[in-house]
Amino acid sequence: MKKILTFCAALLCTQAAVAADFDGSKPLLCSAVTVSECVPGGSCEQVNNSEVGAPDFFRIDVRKKTMTGTAAGAERPSNKIESSGVLGNSLFLQGKASGLEHLPEDSLSWSVSVNQDTGAMVLTASGDQVAFVIFGSCIAP
Repeated sequence: MKKILTFCAALLCTQAAVAADFDGSKPLLCSAVTVSECVPGGSCEQVNNSEVGAPDFFRIDVRKKTMTGTAAGAERPSNKIESSGVLGNSLFLQGKASGLEHLPEDSLSWSVSVNQDTGAMVLTASGDQVAFVIFGSCIAP
């Protein structure tokens, strides 16, 4: 019985530690696994990150209020996290990005959710007549 209680306590502590990794208290490194581009009329198409200028990785630091993308080893300018919070079992972040050469209006608003149990990430971004959905995963290195 003592071994079972010890195992259960260890399991609960591990779950709590994992959830703490994704509550915004630690910097995160997130990878973009699947990127989709959507346009008016309901058509969405899976694309390569480079086709739409999406980074391969995102560094998120809630305490510094920054999200920085990297692609092909080159770091991009940081985006300011304008709002953040935890709701239910997810960390939510929102912000804006400008100076994006591949877009007609060169700006987007974005939102990120990170599941606190698994680190699964969804980033959505929208601009003038275009939206992107990026599914990925985060770790707290």
